[in-house]
Amino acid sequence: MIDDLKAWITPSRTAVLIVDMQVDFASPEGALAAYFDMTVVQPAVAAAERLADIARARGVPVVFAGLFTTPETDSPAWLERIRRRGGDPGSEAAICRSGESGSDFYGPQPAPGELVVKKTRYSAFLGGDLDVRLRALGVDTLVIAGLTTECCVDSTVRDAFDLDYHVFVAADACAAYDAELHVASLKIMALNSAILTDTARIAEAWSR
Repeated sequence: MIDDLKAWITPSRTAVLIVDMQVDFASPEGALAAYFDMTVVQPAVAAAERLADIARARGVPVVFAGLFTTPETDSPAWLERIRRRGGDPGSEAAICRSGESGSDFYGPQPAPGELVVKKTRYSAFLGGDLDVRLRALGVDTLVIAGLTTECCVDSTVRDAFDLDYHVFVAADACAAYDAELHVASLKIMALNSAILTDTARIAEAWSR
């Protein structure tokens, strides 16, 4: 399997895409810490940091996608869904506001010159030029990590697959606030659109 993985994710055609590892989603000081135990995502944050270091050492592009919202870009459907579920759109929608500390990357940080994609929806491919930028780099294969497994990671994986990328998910570098959701989402992605791997296997495949 490692020999196959080495051929499948050869550095000349692959990029690492880290999704939504930001303060509001991962930090004990972030907005969602009021609702979820952020200790459950810390192993994935650490694994994503290792993954970024491994990729850089082999010359593999590392791309960061983050949610950067404003009141003007909030989805009307999302706001209405919050209302219909009995929530307060004014407070619940105010996540990863652009220019505020909640939108800062948490854990792995973009290095100078690395591509940063600012998104306003779940998928990193929706409404932006990520596909064009990746193709310009000669990338047709993605190793994806991030938060949360069942939401923005899953949405990005599905869109990447539909855009004909070869998709690999670094399972240990992803997390959900609910372990059962994490496992179920990984199973669904493995069934439909991605091959599951982990940072140790990737490191071995990219070893010199």
